[in-house]
Amino acid sequence: EVALKRFEREAKSVAQLPHPYLVKVSDFGEEDTLPYLVMAYLSGGTLKQYLGTPLPYKKAAKLLVPVAQALEYAHSHNLVHRDIKPSNILITESGQPMLTDFGIAKIMDLQDGQTLTGTGVGIGTPEYMAPEQWTGNITPSVDIFSLGVVFYELVTGHKPYTADTPAAVLIKLISDPLPRPSKFLPELPEKVEQVIFKALAKKPEDRYQSMEELEMRWR
Repeated sequence: EVALKRFEREAKSVAQLPHPYLVKVSDFGEEDTLPYLVMAYLSGGTLKQYLGTPLPYKKAAKLLVPVAQALEYAHSHNLVHRDIKPSNILITESGQPMLTDFGIAKIMDLQDGQTLTGTGVGIGTPEYMAPEQWTGNITPSVDIFSLGVVFYELVTGHKPYTADTPAAVLIKLISDPLPRPSKFLPELPEKVEQVIFKALAKKPEDRYQSMEELEMRWR
C-alpha cells in the first residue's frame, strides 16, 4: 500500500512536468493490483542503438543536450531521475531524444530548510551510478554523473567501469581512477576529455554543479 501511494504521488509529479524533451505521462492507474503509466509511444528505439562503436563527440553531445535540458527542468522541480542510462533515453521517429522512466525517482521535500538529499537504498543501474548513490545520498549530482557515463560510453564505445557483480563495480568506482577516454580514442580532443573527467569526478563537489553547466560545455 505504501509503495502504491508513492507510485501515485510520483506519477502525478511526473505528469505535471510539461517539458518538450520529457516523455509525457498522460494517465496512470491500477489493473488487477498492478500499477501502470500511460505514455506516448515513440517508434525510434532508444539510445542503446548508438552504442558499441565510438560516436563522434559532437554528435554525442548534440544527442545529450536535450536530455540535460530535461533533467535541469526536473531538478528545478525537486525531482531526481536516479537511473539515467541509454535505454531510458528514447528516440522519436525524427531522431529527437526524449527522457523517460521516472518510475524510481523520489520527490524530495525542500520544506523547513531541508536540502535536496535523500536516504535509503541506492537504486539505479550499477555501471551508471555515482559513488554516493550507493549509500542513498541522492542529489541532482547523481544525474550529472550518470549522464557523464552515457557521454563517455557514446564517445569511446566503452563503459568506464564494468565488472561481474554490482559490488565489484562499486569497488572499481571507488578505488580505480577513471580510464582515460583517449585510451580508447587517441584523437579525442583534450578539452572533451576534461569535460568527461569533471562530470565523472568521484566527489559531487568536484563535478559540474548543475545540469545547465554541463549542457553549456556540450554546446
